[in-house]
Amino acid sequence: MHQKYLILSLFLFSTLLACQPTAETSSEASQPALPNIVFILADDMGYGDPGSYNPESKIPTPNIDKIAQNGVKFTDAHSPGPWCVPSRYGLITGQYPYRTQLNWRERALINPDQRTIAELLKDHGYRTGMIGKWHLGFDSIDWNNIPADQEFQGGPVDHGFDEFFGMHASLDIPPYFYIEGDRAIAAPSDTVADNQSEDATTTISGAFWRGGDMAPSFSHEDVLPKFTERAVTFLEKQQSDQPFFLYLALTAPHTPWVPTEEFAGTTSVGEYGDFTKQVDHTVGQIASTLDSLGFAENTLFIFTSDNGSVWFPEDVEKFDHRSTASLRGMKIDHWEGGHRIPFVAQWPGKIPAGTVRDDLMGFTDVFATLAAVVGDTVVSEDKDSYNMLTAFQNEATEPIRQEMIIGERVVRQENWKFIRDGGEGGLGRSYGYQGQEPAPQVDELYNLAEDLSETNNLAEEQPEKVSELNALLPKLQSE
Repeated sequence: MHQKYLILSLFLFSTLLACQPTAETSSEASQPALPNIVFILADDMGYGDPGSYNPESKIPTPNIDKIAQNGVKFTDAHSPGPWCVPSRYGLITGQYPYRTQLNWRERALINPDQRTIAELLKDHGYRTGMIGKWHLGFDSIDWNNIPADQEFQGGPVDHGFDEFFGMHASLDIPPYFYIEGDRAIAAPSDTVADNQSEDATTTISGAFWRGGDMAPSFSHEDVLPKFTERAVTFLEKQQSDQPFFLYLALTAPHTPWVPTEEFAGTTSVGEYGDFTKQVDHTVGQIASTLDSLGFAENTLFIFTSDNGSVWFPEDVEKFDHRSTASLRGMKIDHWEGGHRIPFVAQWPGKIPAGTVRDDLMGFTDVFATLAAVVGDTVVSEDKDSYNMLTAFQNEATEPIRQEMIIGERVVRQENWKFIRDGGEGGLGRSYGYQGQEPAPQVDELYNLAEDLSETNNLAEEQPEKVSELNALLPKLQSE
């Protein structure tokens, strides 16, 4: 009898013990695995190119649109400046780009003591890789004489990236060659002449590139497929027990518009439409790879563009496609077409599908947002970066940002936008064939809630608001 009770007691004790969480399982439950992070940055894609932003777009973008359907679409997202270099500086550092000199051909723009998003994530155990266009400079480079043993200091591998394969700048800026780690794969020992499509609408449209030095095996058409292939390879090397960060900075659809044979002639928007469709295909390849490797469910996947597109009135007339939708201006301009960009993100189980947010946000905010994702409390030292995670997850009920600097002379305050000395950047006037007259270089004030196309300059009607916002420019830049 005693033996029977003893056996029963032991059974009950062992059952209760088995139900108690061990220290390991309890820790795992309270400390879920950090998400993988994939950030794809297109080059010069317009706000009106993805169908999810412009139902009248003539370019099919099913893979970009799918991210918006499965996650969040921001309708008031901005690059830190209306061209390549300030956009990348703001993204990588979390700081406004006009806190520094953007002389990228002379030096590495990121200081050795600046913390980057790659270093932030490495501090939390991430494997980090960058594929694509750097365009933030290197130290001590003579761009007219690059030997085979040239060392590129101050680049991605010196700022937190474990791996780098890419180019120093845009696909139309010589010299043309690839860098892996901190070395050129092949020296740019050959030369290539200036190039342009025969039927280009303007002098910087179509398959345009500047002549200069080029590596013997380099081909402009091969760059986008090669970057895609290397990004897939990076993903295939990752392990499920270590989170990874992939920054894929494309050189497309920036000129030259050089779609491969598979995409050439597949849209009604010429080389630009075909090339943009190929960019969307790259997004699909990365998404498919994440899914096939079992990473998709635990990956924060972000797609955006570095600034507005280069899209002239001649292009609108020829192709009946508005790359910037209803926005005024284009790349380089300080009007919305120069810096308001598509920005979509998905994160299964964390970002509700079909979320649309009108929060004011910018690239500098990626730093603080990713810091929140991994539980890091450190943000950029100048507080240019705001944590937008609750907006991503559709939980924020109040605006997170009230004000933001865009470029060197634009300030947003809620729906008000002030442009010091006018919004024209000059591309349309300098390179278009229609002989546009220069826009007046006067202060401009718009209420974007009522006038998103910036057609009604309120500066003369509301001088007090102009003074208020003008005063914010030096204030915000010096904080």
